[in-house]
Amino acid sequence: MSGTVDTLIEMGFSKARAELAVSKTGSEDIQVAMDWLLSHEEELENINETPQATDDSASSQAPETQPSPEGQVVRSFKCDDCGKLFKSQDEVEFHATKSGHEHFSESTEEKKPLTEEEKKEQLAKIEAKLKQRRMEREAREKQEALEKERSRIKSGKELLEAKKKHDEIEMKKLVEQRKREKEEEKLARQRVKEQIEQDKLARKAKFSGQPMEAPQAQPAAPPQSTAPKPSASYSEVMLQIRLTNGSSLVQKFGAKEPLSAVRLYVEMNRKDGEGPFSLMTNYPKKVFGPEDYDVPLESLGLGPRATLIVSKS
Repeated sequence: MSGTVDTLIEMGFSKARAELAVSKTGSEDIQVAMDWLLSHEEELENINETPQATDDSASSQAPETQPSPEGQVVRSFKCDDCGKLFKSQDEVEFHATKSGHEHFSESTEEKKPLTEEEKKEQLAKIEAKLKQRRMEREAREKQEALEKERSRIKSGKELLEAKKKHDEIEMKKLVEQRKREKEEEKLARQRVKEQIEQDKLARKAKFSGQPMEAPQAQPAAPPQSTAPKPSASYSEVMLQIRLTNGSSLVQKFGAKEPLSAVRLYVEMNRKDGEGPFSLMTNYPKKVFGPEDYDVPLESLGLGPRATLIVSKS
């Protein structure tokens, strides 16, 4: 096989590839070896260039010339379908497998080695085929890279759209929740306000139905203590409410109204910010607790004039 290997090396193939092609095809035919190299180009890209030993060298040699029944010497095999000559049975089998041809016969014609011109022509064909396959591979790789990039861009867009949609849904939920909270707060304030109004009307109706005696009709009474009776000396309470920012609110309340009415008024009219707070007095110093909110103002000693202080709690 050294002649075929040498010819392939002269055409530009490495020694390792040339020996592998001859070993795989079992043929000395340069065309068969080149066809095998071209059809396995991608497999040979990372091949170790170290020459590989061949185990079937004996089988790949051309058979010794044998006389035909007519006495003629058989020097080759011929494909009756395409007319090509082959030196060995292995070349015939390789050609039949590749081309699908089925009709072969013995031939007395000797297959001649390639001339320099034929070698150059074969080399040009090989280079053209290699170039064409390289271009096809590059085009295929470019197309695959383009498809991957398109897929990546599409996946990115779908991910952004999904995230945007999720954010919109979450924002809508927050807006609806805030709207419900405001509506519930508004309804709660309205209920408290209505309850206070109902309490005022009930107290007004209760006190307006009681008969009142004229002061001059009463008999003279002995001198009494001069201590004031807050519950009988006034019906309204004037309150000055000092807020946490130093500003004040001034409002008139009924003496019978509970301290909760004052607290509601502060909540609805304060301008020092929101947040929990307590009501207290300085003289005498007292901090009103939840148990005091239902007690009338007059019973808490906040009339007829008093000052309340709003403190953060």
